[in-house]
Amino acid sequence: MSTFRAPKGTYDLIPPDSAKYLAVREAIAAPLRNSGYGYVETPGFENVELFARGVGESTDIVTKEMYAFETKGGDRLALRPEGTASVLRAALEANLHKAGNLPVKLWYSGSYYRYERPQKGRYRHFSQVGAEAIGAEDPALDAELIILADQAYRSLGLRNFRILLNSLGDKECRPVYRAALQDFLRGLDLDEETLRRAEINPLRVLDDKREDVQKQLGGAPLLRDYLCDGCKTYHEEVRDLITAAGVSFEDDPKLVRGLDYYTRTTFEFVHDGLGSQSAVGGGGRYDGLSEMIGGPALPSVGWALGVDRTVLALEAEGVELELPAATSVFAVPLGEEARRVLFGVVTELRRAGVAADFSYGAKGLKGAMKNANRSGARFTVVAGERDLAEGVVQLKDMESGEQTAVGTGEIVAELRSRLG
Repeated sequence: MSTFRAPKGTYDLIPPDSAKYLAVREAIAAPLRNSGYGYVETPGFENVELFARGVGESTDIVTKEMYAFETKGGDRLALRPEGTASVLRAALEANLHKAGNLPVKLWYSGSYYRYERPQKGRYRHFSQVGAEAIGAEDPALDAELIILADQAYRSLGLRNFRILLNSLGDKECRPVYRAALQDFLRGLDLDEETLRRAEINPLRVLDDKREDVQKQLGGAPLLRDYLCDGCKTYHEEVRDLITAAGVSFEDDPKLVRGLDYYTRTTFEFVHDGLGSQSAVGGGGRYDGLSEMIGGPALPSVGWALGVDRTVLALEAEGVELELPAATSVFAVPLGEEARRVLFGVVTELRRAGVAADFSYGAKGLKGAMKNANRSGARFTVVAGERDLAEGVVQLKDMESGEQTAVGTGEIVAELRSRLG
């Protein structure tokens, strides 16, 4: 047993389970790549102020959950707790918004870090795939992203998820609602920290998960009753476009999400088979974030989907992903000459795109065939001195048990033909 273990609240991805996570990432990314989104990758840490300004100083993420540290050079950095602020920072730094083709459409995949109380579906290190459409204010973009996420989940075989939808208004109508909500919250029996949060950003209180707080919020004013005509029209168009695409959703007037930068459209994907950690992904429009972090006005929209929770949702529904075989062909050499010949065959198979492995370590036939069985290979190629003298190798179908002799120069073509 090793002296060291993975840090609390983290996990290792190891075969064969890791193949599921790779398949989920690929399934989420596939519709994005097919819709004009280009890949972006940002550092795992950023300036603390990027998240304090963008995510919000009153959020739990910034006040309690962010891994912040000071470098030897005196810089204040933080491990990234979410992806949007980093991706927008990268786009602004590279001047992608000045290339003349807006929106800038980007997707990303990576690890994120939050110091939280570990539990199933909530880790201190977690994985997300996200998408951002930067620089355009258009209900069709909001609808596009929701539809693409729905498409990704359905391609994986998920069915029991729900899409919650709301509008958070804009700088014209939200201040009026903010004042009304603050008046309401001041009349409740709330602790000092929650009242302080209500003064900074009262919408955060609506997102409070504590039962005693939620009980008091039953009569809270709803933002939808305060939306200006522009926000109402915008939201209705998003709803119409999603509906026309055959994507079902539920209106949730209390949905606010956990980040301060959202405006207008906000949405969440939830799965009821996951208990308290039911959100598998979410996002929305963030028209003012660019200005918050020192950039020009760039209305934008995006989402992030949790890879970890998507895997848990698949397990909750009993969905078995069709994963490609890690190994299709396993080569078993008997003798030094056979090792040389079959290693060449394996190399040629790999170059031809066939997943092939080799019996390393000079094992005997019995031990090597055990390895072949464990590999899950459909075919095993066996060769000894007598086979090579006859110019053949033995090809065994591991499903049927049938074994045939195939010419050494024909084995690659034969395997490619059998594997399709």
